[in-house]
Amino acid sequence: MKVNLNHAEFIRSATKAEDFPRDRLPQTVFAGRSNVGKSSVINRLLNRKNFARVGSAPGKTTHINYFLIDKQLYLVDLPGYGYAEVSKKERDRWGRLIDSWFADTTRMTLGVLIVDSRHKPTVDDCTMAAFFKGAGKPFVVVANKLDKLKKSEIEGNIQRVREVLELSDEVPVIPFSAEKGEGRQQLLDLIISYSEGTV
Repeated sequence: MKVNLNHAEFIRSATKAEDFPRDRLPQTVFAGRSNVGKSSVINRLLNRKNFARVGSAPGKTTHINYFLIDKQLYLVDLPGYGYAEVSKKERDRWGRLIDSWFADTTRMTLGVLIVDSRHKPTVDDCTMAAFFKGAGKPFVVVANKLDKLKKSEIEGNIQRVREVLELSDEVPVIPFSAEKGEGRQQLLDLIISYSEGTV
């Protein structure tokens, strides 16, 4: 599958299950805490500065956003979780929306869970990892903000991510820097491989 990353377009923000595309194109879904740099990871993947909006405050992605890449596959951006200043009612709405997305396991081709490589994964990160495991589809963990770590810290921190999230050996953990581009090619290769069904 040759994918022209320059042909990327924002399709829609889904607020309910009826809004989800039903064209059966491959979907790679991105999840992570509100301030983990999810939009920045998507922007880096596409080598675009402000394609997926980077909010000035965490918790700005309140819907499920769909980006169509070269009319061949979707990147799906779930609402960020774990942001305390959002009302409980709003958090519950996000939860129901995400539940309804995961209810149909045919949707997801690949899951991408983004965590902060500097810190131990949170309880919410563990819950999200459980969602991905429960979906029975392949997923990868992107340990973002690699550029904020000393070289000597990287290996230990990546191991901690693997242990806390209780990941099997089949789940890759990709050290990633949205700032510098490290890990971009590895993640892109996985997304394309799973989208074309060659993995």
